[in-house]
Amino acid sequence: MNTGGWIVMTIAVGGMTLFLGWCIFKVFTTPGSSEHLHTQADIDPHDNDDDA
Repeated sequence: MNTGGWIVMTIAVGGMTLFLGWCIFKVFTTPGSSEHLHTQADIDPHDNDDDA
């Protein structure tokens, strides 16, 4: 592989690694994120009933 290929590969792998690290950092440090978590148990099927 020539020098240009190494540069492109290093930038691509480094960029994806930094992006992954930033995403993990945001997941663990966002305040109040536990209030925004929802599961299937939180869904009430009658929330959108306008006919009643």
